[in-house]
Amino acid sequence: MALTVDRRRLLGAGGAGLVIAALPGRALAQQITGFTHGVASGDPGQTRVVLWTRFVAASPTLLRVEVADDERFSRIVMTGEVEASPATDFCAHAVLEGLAPGRWYFYRFMSPDRQVSAIGRTRTLPSGNVDRFRIAVFSCANGTSGWFNAYAHAAARDDLDLAIHTGDYIYESPLTRADAQPGMAAARGLAPPGEAIHLADYRQRYASYHSDPDLTALHHRLPMIAVWDDHETANNSWRDGASAHDPATEGDWFARRSAGLRAWREWLPMHSDWYGTHRIGNLATLFRMETRLLGRTKQLDDDLDAVFAADGDLKSRLRAFRNGPLADANRAMMDPQQEQWLADGLAASVSGATRWQILVQQVIVGATRFPKANDAWIKGGITPELRAELDKREMLTAAGMPYSLDKWDGYPAARTRLYDAARQARANLVTLTGDSHNAWAFDLGDEAGDVGVEFAGQSVSSYGFERRFNGDAARLASDFMATNPNLKWMDTSQRGYFTLDIRPDRIETEYVFVPAIGHRSAAETGRKRISVDYNARKLSA
Repeated sequence: MALTVDRRRLLGAGGAGLVIAALPGRALAQQITGFTHGVASGDPGQTRVVLWTRFVAASPTLLRVEVADDERFSRIVMTGEVEASPATDFCAHAVLEGLAPGRWYFYRFMSPDRQVSAIGRTRTLPSGNVDRFRIAVFSCANGTSGWFNAYAHAAARDDLDLAIHTGDYIYESPLTRADAQPGMAAARGLAPPGEAIHLADYRQRYASYHSDPDLTALHHRLPMIAVWDDHETANNSWRDGASAHDPATEGDWFARRSAGLRAWREWLPMHSDWYGTHRIGNLATLFRMETRLLGRTKQLDDDLDAVFAADGDLKSRLRAFRNGPLADANRAMMDPQQEQWLADGLAASVSGATRWQILVQQVIVGATRFPKANDAWIKGGITPELRAELDKREMLTAAGMPYSLDKWDGYPAARTRLYDAARQARANLVTLTGDSHNAWAFDLGDEAGDVGVEFAGQSVSSYGFERRFNGDAARLASDFMATNPNLKWMDTSQRGYFTLDIRPDRIETEYVFVPAIGHRSAAETGRKRISVDYNARKLSA
């Protein structure tokens, strides 16, 4: 069995036309030498997996890779070499092909001067009949908001087969952002202090995140499938820009986008193209989607602000906006090629007798409207400053407008195309989602009927609704559910991750809550289970 050497594509097949702009100075993350950031694995298939490490030296270095059946490396099944080079910030990726399906392996790297990396554990995806597979799902790890205790909790478990990260693996924003905990960035050595814009900035940010022992422990224990969301480049990004990118002061958007994606590909154990599939035998097909940078059209927030600023009857203007620009069939989350790939993939998965079709993607799919404000949401009641914003949200809800235009709600025609593709394929659709920082469980569907379910996870550390609404969290959640009958459960105040226990006839999801502020602690504070039965296409009561 052969080990292939990956000398690092910049972006994969979809990004061949992108380039990195010339950067001032030395675009490297750190100056220390040797194995600097442990090991990681990811992007698994049934006979392949990607191994990662970082080895800093004065010049490009060939590292030996060893893969074994046991942690003592008494039964080595594969060896090879892979290069760590300054061109990739000394990150090395080894793509292993020809492994056995559904097997756990141990791996390590060795340098010519006999330094040895940490030992990692990984596994391939199973083939054939699969009775059970368990996944842990993470999102939104703002290093200035809290500790990565969710990673620590999952790394200590022995019942997980795979980690999935649905985006915001890093945050590009300045370490002094308004919601930063005092002293947090300094305590964990985050860098650079300002916003990540250039390649050197993103590399430094990844290096400081990867220095976290809990993230390191997770990567040592489990392979990961990851997608990026917006904070890997800039907040609220779309195909031609981002709300948090100013070309006048921050330069060309595509240069910044390329820098952010290059650093992501250097520092994560991913080797695939912009989107793709991962098969868990006949149990499930995972569809790894890209809904940020390839096909997404611009969010309509500025257009909506103009509606509020204009003269005349506001209710009429909001209805016209809802039925006009918002409903435009040309508004897209994916480009036509990815939409067709997904529709074809759903159909092929179902026709191939695969039980579940699971979307790994970024933002909430379920339709969501904001509830009427209640004083109980905030300790001491709603302040006059917040009242104006909440009144505006109530007007949007009354006009049939969604809570957020950055989610699939802001692209209703694209969501209809997604639902139609799933319905035509007769898919058992399950969506795994991050981005919102809160925990949600939705029934998905429209006037044509039920189409599937969505599990949207609470963040690893980023603040959720509790930052603004610090009162009765249970009342806030119940008000959301009362306003949105498709929303079957919600938590608005806790951090953590969730797991999927996938079986042929049922998927049981468990939301695990752990603290993020205060100190490092993997002690959980609660759990919530919710499930979906095969062919039900709605959550169990």
